[in-house]
Amino acid sequence: MALILSCRENTPQIPASCWLAENATIAGEVTMGERCSVWFNAVIRGDVNSILIGDQVNIQDGAIIHCTYQKAATTIGNNVSVGHNAIVHGCTVHSDVLVGMGSILMDGVVVESNSIIAAGAVVTQNTHVETGSIYAGVPAKKVKTISAELTKGEIDRIAKNYQLYASWFK
Repeated sequence: MALILSCRENTPQIPASCWLAENATIAGEVTMGERCSVWFNAVIRGDVNSILIGDQVNIQDGAIIHCTYQKAATTIGNNVSVGHNAIVHGCTVHSDVLVGMGSILMDGVVVESNSIIAAGAVVTQNTHVETGSIYAGVPAKKVKTISAELTKGEIDRIAKNYQLYASWFK
């Protein structure tokens, strides 16, 4: 069973439709939507500010979701995949986004819908990622504009796959 911890009188709110790996950690002021999955060694730590996660979000192995005390909450929309070992910190990720493996999103970042953050990208503080963009590199920059259909297709495929994978463990 996942480690679910209350902190500062806040207890994570996790619907029964979610699947949590037995060594995932979720603490504090965290509200998750329906049909989410939180994978092995992932940490969602709402100890210093709030974390709001929409529906059908997968937080993959080793990912960290955190925020900044008295400064930056974290919000993740619907149908978002947060890749293995990614860090999402004090920022806003809109719906229908792929956050690539090992990428880092820092405080104040806004990622609009139908966007992809490439594996290993470092999206620096207060960067605004426009709809339909791929951002890559260190520091991350816009490298390509792609159609909403192409982007959404890839984003939907990964999100649906992770719902399937989670069902294997239920």
